[in-house]
Amino acid sequence: MFEFQQYLGFILFLTILTIGFWLMFFLVGFVQYWVGGAIMELLKERREKRLAEEEK
Repeated sequence: MFEFQQYLGFILFLTILTIGFWLMFFLVGFVQYWVGGAIMELLKERREKRLAEEEK
């Protein structure tokens, strides 16, 4: 049926696939958080700039 090296290759493949999945899952969450924070900061800066111009 299967030899021991084929079994090890399959286990290695599953390990790499699993690591890749969790890395992608982490990076998608991190990038989403990063972009969301950047947008919030941009909106704050625009609001502060608009308020400063209205006070003049």
